[in-house]
Amino acid sequence: MVRRVKSKYKKYLGSRTFGGGNAKNRRGKGSRGGKGYAGAHKHRWGWILKHEPDHFGKRGKGFINKNASPKLDVINVGDIADLATAGKIEKSGNMFVFNFPGKILGAGSISVPVHVKAVTATESAKKKIESAGGKLELQVQPGNETELAE
Repeated sequence: MVRRVKSKYKKYLGSRTFGGGNAKNRRGKGSRGGKGYAGAHKHRWGWILKHEPDHFGKRGKGFINKNASPKLDVINVGDIADLATAGKIEKSGNMFVFNFPGKILGAGSISVPVHVKAVTATESAKKKIESAGGKLELQVQPGNETELAE
């Protein structure tokens, strides 16, 4: 047989506080704990930890270190050689031309002549590119003029 369940509304009719606990609760504004973010560092701390864990603290508000150098994309010399042999870099005359807006690192080996245009490169990368018959051209990036002037 189907069991008839009384609705919550019917259940609480005539109960004086309608499920609100003590008769003092839900009476005035004294049961609210303040307006807005009041108590965020005190009695609403659990809510803050759950919903906005980065709200308090230096790191959580988007702290930016102004002295940090900009992060550049990096690629190794060996990866450039792989791209050249696979035909994924355009060829101009007898030399491949590779334009990269980042830093060239010296890992790997290269045997094809490649004209590399990059923001910066390591000494080992420069030696490997030039020993393979290619050349390295450093480009000036906006905000990076002082690094290349040295």
